[in-house]
Amino acid sequence: MSHKCQSILHAPNGRLLGELASVSADLAPGHVIPEHSHPEDQLLFASSGVMTLSTRQGVWVVPPMRAVWIPADTPHSVAMSGAVSMRTLYFLPKLCRTLRGKCFVMNVSALLRELILHACQFKRLSKGTLAERRIIEMIVEQLKAVDSIPLQLPHPTDSRAMRVVKALLADPGDQRDLEKLCEDCGASKRTIQRLFLEETKMNFGKWRQQLRLLHGLQLMASGEKVTAAALEAGYSSPSAFISMFRKQLGTTPMRYLGDGNGRGPRRN
Repeated sequence: MSHKCQSILHAPNGRLLGELASVSADLAPGHVIPEHSHPEDQLLFASSGVMTLSTRQGVWVVPPMRAVWIPADTPHSVAMSGAVSMRTLYFLPKLCRTLRGKCFVMNVSALLRELILHACQFKRLSKGTLAERRIIEMIVEQLKAVDSIPLQLPHPTDSRAMRVVKALLADPGDQRDLEKLCEDCGASKRTIQRLFLEETKMNFGKWRQQLRLLHGLQLMASGEKVTAAALEAGYSSPSAFISMFRKQLGTTPMRYLGDGNGRGPRRN
């Protein structure tokens, strides 16, 4: 059952305490934050480690030095791959009016990263204080220009298609073709293909490819070597995994999990 959190920006009597608040946490590998929701918009930033955000609409994988936007009142859980240094900002709803009303993973510029880390030195920030208002305004301005990253895995809503999804989430390396997977889902291969395309905007082959890519990324963040991660995720070879990763994200998995220069994740 999803837990609805109390507002971090309003007092119990409804008085506004600030327009932005922060929470910092260092979390152990495998730690899971159970499903919950916030009345504020949320920016979840990984200064190290990989986080996986899950909602009823799908899954978003957040590599180090990237962030995910979570609109207010979105039930979600968060799982950690490797040790994670989580930095979270909570925004008064509609403060960031230009951001879409759904979850997405974003690249974080050097300036935005430093602003997030600086904001996390405050429990709350209020526009009533000049210095704090400037910090809020700079963060909001930076968020207007963020680039989204294709690290999401949307879920279909049809129960038959979701049976296929659950089977593959349990074992992303499953080598059965769609026809075999459909034997236990209560629908034909053609029906499942249609449902994936209609409800996820991805054909089944593309969806499965994305699942394996994200699973390989999670495994590497948990400490697996490239070869082990590739094979467990269902790739025929490490080179096939690296090739697909480079095609999708423009670089190798090791460099992507570092800081963009091939070094290890930065910790703050």
